[in-house]
Amino acid sequence: MLQRIQSIYLLVASLALFALYLFPLAHNVYINDTPVTIMVTGIFQDVNGVQKHTDSFTALTAVTAIVAIIPLVIIFLFKNRKQQIALVYSTILVLFGYSFWMAQTVKKAVGEGVQLGTKTMGIGLFLTSISIIMLLLAVKSIKNDDKLVKSADRLR
Repeated sequence: MLQRIQSIYLLVASLALFALYLFPLAHNVYINDTPVTIMVTGIFQDVNGVQKHTDSFTALTAVTAIVAIIPLVIIFLFKNRKQQIALVYSTILVLFGYSFWMAQTVKKAVGEGVQLGTKTMGIGLFLTSISIIMLLLAVKSIKNDDKLVKSADRLR
């Protein structure tokens, strides 16, 4: 059913991934003595107090949308719990690869001479971790739901 707790977990996981469009991966990073903000959509440079889009990450932007839609699709597969569990585990693996790709993109954009510290890390770097945690909670809830259905079938 759609009103189960795993639907909430999957929805939060999807919202966390969509939030990557709003929150920066890194901010106040100085490249060539100019402060830049790195987001999933690209690099934004601070020019006279205005954020100017200087470089775009087209592939990363498209993959972010696809990865964020997957948990929403999984919500509607509630009739086949085994398939739901398999897809959630697959999504977790995809998110690990996506996180690695995102980190490498940020490192490449910043360059070798600049170190990213805790002051320059954005909220966006942690959103995939939140999404993975929500997906793990969803798997646990799906398994509990499956146990409940099987025990009810045994009683009939």
